Amino acid sequence: MDVSIREKKQSEQIVTLIVSGEVDAFTAPQLREKLMPLCQKMREVHLNLSQVDYMDSTALGVLIGAYKQLRSRKGRLVLTGMTPRLKRLFRITGLTEVIDIEEDGA
Repeated sequence: MDVSIREKKQSEQIVTLIVSGEVDAFTAPQLREKLMPLCQKMREVHLNLSQVDYMDSTALGVLIGAYKQLRSRKGRLVLTGMTPRLKRLFRITGLTEVIDIEEDGA
């Protein structure tokens, strides 16, 4: 399956990426291509993951890289709309303690 990534600018310094499909070793590079430039110029990046069916360790690596890039610039990565399956993945890996996760999927 493919991944689809749409960008929705919230303000001059806040952007939301709406991700859908599967984010795995094959599609994670597409997410990285879209996400990393935003992490270099935006103060806050929100990822709406409500339409993500599957995510593997490669995708987690992309998110950790984005988190580190934003944090180094005093920015913030926020994940929203996580399914119970994704929440479990983040809880098991300990990422719920590091990355901001909001219940709202907007």
